[in-house]
Amino acid sequence: MKLSTSLVLLAAAPALLSVAPQDARLIAESRQLPAAPSVALERALNTVDIDELSADLHFLASDALGGRDSPSPGLRIAARFIRARLVRLGMTPGAENGFFYEYSLPSFALDVEKTSASVGGKSFTFGDDYFLSFRALGTREVSGPVVFGGGLSADDTENVDFEGKWVLAQTNGGLSRRRLNRPTAQGALGVIVVPGPEYDGEPFKTVHGRWMARMKEPSARRMARKNATPVLYMSAESERHLMSLAPAGELKPGQDLGFEFSESCAYGQTDGTVLENVCALWPGSDPVLKNEVIIISAHYDHVGQRENGDIYNGADDNGSGTTGLLALAEALTEYGPMRRTVMLMWVSAEEKGLLGSAAWTKNPWLPEGMKAICNVNIDMIGRNATNELLITPTKNHDAYSKLTQVVEANAEAEGFTRLKSADNYWRRSDQYNFSVNMDLPVAFLFADVHEDYHQPTDTPDKINYEKMRNVVRLVIRMLADLQDDVLDL
Repeated sequence: MKLSTSLVLLAAAPALLSVAPQDARLIAESRQLPAAPSVALERALNTVDIDELSADLHFLASDALGGRDSPSPGLRIAARFIRARLVRLGMTPGAENGFFYEYSLPSFALDVEKTSASVGGKSFTFGDDYFLSFRALGTREVSGPVVFGGGLSADDTENVDFEGKWVLAQTNGGLSRRRLNRPTAQGALGVIVVPGPEYDGEPFKTVHGRWMARMKEPSARRMARKNATPVLYMSAESERHLMSLAPAGELKPGQDLGFEFSESCAYGQTDGTVLENVCALWPGSDPVLKNEVIIISAHYDHVGQRENGDIYNGADDNGSGTTGLLALAEALTEYGPMRRTVMLMWVSAEEKGLLGSAAWTKNPWLPEGMKAICNVNIDMIGRNATNELLITPTKNHDAYSKLTQVVEANAEAEGFTRLKSADNYWRRSDQYNFSVNMDLPVAFLFADVHEDYHQPTDTPDKINYEKMRNVVRLVIRMLADLQDDVLDL
């Protein structure tokens, strides 16, 4: 691919100042002198300001936005902050009905009113009398006899027929998944876990009570499992009632307890939550090339807040890329229209499994007649050594294209003297969907993980703002180099 060169000479070449511009360029090339960047490019590069990057990131990664989970009020605030800036800069809306590309996020939750358990005439209330393991979520109604399973050790389950039965298991501190899998593998209807006689820990209600709130909240991560085996954790009071129905004396593994147990669970898909990708266009100036769209993306979501109050601000992941894209928007307005159209896309729900970019790439929207030609994705660009940057795909990757060469050709100009491979992260950010769903050449710019990755300590005070600025400037240089008449990416 032929990279663009400028038509303006270096100011530091006085011997060339008296000749015509076209002749001066020939002289410069013959002497192997680099042509000076264009005035527009210089203007755009100089627009990227460290203090402005810091100001934006300190807002986007503040406690007020609560970690920008998808969905959350903080994420909506971030989207509207971004939109306000785009409007002020005079960017063109990049979605069918404005700046927001909307898509529905499937979510799953527990219907508590339809979830219960019973034995005889006694009903057990979810959240008070018993709790469910996350692995037991599903929609079902199950009834059957109950047998004793002891502690579900290898000795307790050997030569015992659990098929078609509930298994009551005692624990004095917890049951491993391996133990719980033993009756499941034999076709048990489910496992009823009760405190054993030597259990001296906190009541099950306290230990597992936090699960109830999480199960009631819609989540895109937890899918209803059609064939999930129920695992119910009973409170001490519920355990006393169950044991009062069992035969007196010492119980043996496999012994029929003489009563039936019923459980109903209503966990499934709820109405979809609407999420937003923020999309803006900087229309091209060339009558033909303006229909070719270069997409620059960064996800603006993070992982939210935990039950203990910890806020995961996500300053680097990916407040840095989000802020960098805002700086790029301003740089484009200083540059002026490029020959090709540039789309800036702030993607939601990346942390939920690249869902925002998946939604757009499977059902893209661009103005009529326009088509996407490549994607540059920036994610976590604000930490680690200032001169180091990771990229994917590299020449060792099947998706390698000349777009990576554009990165390599401009990296050193912004101080990135050490380019390393991010091929191991190929599937972990949004460029993956642009590649596999749209077959576009892509490039992923990434500064690597660090000790604060996905921790509440990923805060704006730890960001290398000089590095952030240099990555944004690198993208500006790439855009300038992607304006040739013909691109062979």
